[in-house]
Amino acid sequence: MRAREDFARKGYEVEYHDVTADPSRKDEMIKLSGGRQVPVIVEEGKVTVGYGGT
Repeated sequence: MRAREDFARKGYEVEYHDVTADPSRKDEMIKLSGGRQVPVIVEEGKVTVGYGGT
């Protein structure tokens, strides 16, 4: 949630997917992150796993 809020505050368009509500999104998250780690942030094709508040 903090990552979403920070990115939105900085003016980025944020698209949130609840992986517990949509199993296909969970499969996508696992592929992108290499496991069950969140958040998975995809920006211009670059995947970042985790958020440190920067």
